[in-house]
Amino acid sequence: MKISTRGRYALRFMIDLALHNTGEYTALKDISERQQISIKYLEQITALLSKFGLLLSVRGPQGGYKLAKAPDAYSVGEILRITEGNLAPVACLEQNPNSCEKRENCPTLKLWEGFYKVVNNYFDGITLAELVNQAAPESYFDYVI
Repeated sequence: MKISTRGRYALRFMIDLALHNTGEYTALKDISERQQISIKYLEQITALLSKFGLLLSVRGPQGGYKLAKAPDAYSVGEILRITEGNLAPVACLEQNPNSCEKRENCPTLKLWEGFYKVVNNYFDGITLAELVNQAAPESYFDYVI
């Protein structure tokens, strides 16, 4: 299994939104500059994430994007499954129930099922908030007025 650029960029995009959350919408141009990801590529990612309800968006000069939920309500697994599709390591596990004609006698099926379970449990056990906390140095939130 290899996570594509789309999946990696989607995570970076969501972390950026969470890190710079002021309650206002954030312009795609600003995220593009901070993350060094083209606006065209981000537009594809935001369309997908918006379709599945992860983002709120507003068009226009004051428009942009913001998270639809609190960062701790998103799992890495949820984001990756939206951008990558099923995280199954082999084709026969992409369907539930497994309809492979060899499933009854497959000597490696348990191996792949175990790996699939570990991957999903790992990614589902990490929230966007945890990634934000790892990405933000303590001084990032240390404001002096």
